[in-house]
Amino acid sequence: MELHTIKPAKGATHKGRRLGRGPGSGLGGTSTRGHKGAKSRSGYAKKIGFEGGQMPLQRRVPKFGFKNINRKEYKAINVRTLQYLYEKKNISDITPETMREAGLIGKNDLVKILGEGELKAKLNVKAHAFSKKAKEIIEAAQGTTEEL
Repeated sequence: MELHTIKPAKGATHKGRRLGRGPGSGLGGTSTRGHKGAKSRSGYAKKIGFEGGQMPLQRRVPKFGFKNINRKEYKAINVRTLQYLYEKKNISDITPETMREAGLIGKNDLVKILGEGELKAKLNVKAHAFSKKAKEIIEAAQGTTEEL
């Protein structure tokens, strides 16, 4: 091995051609970007859904339906979950705060109690809404329901 035969390892250098440095470089002028238009400019970023000027699908398809801005979204909790809370955590007064602490609902969730499952414990339940069946099941077990 002699000094004039030494070369860097393959892939160690990655110096490409310098674009846009005049006609002498062979890559002056358009700098491999073609001619004119947005794609040849710096800072170009294609918009989501852009279809080359054609009317995008998002705007071609008709819109329909109705979204009620006053709709209330409830987090559904079944009676079987209340029974589980009573058995595991020994909670007989169930409120949205106790459900929040148990990790069943989020901070701003409204709660609706639904009638899926059995209830053997006497519970005092406070929630934002109850289904008819849930109310019947809770009251059949000598519990009380209160809407907030």
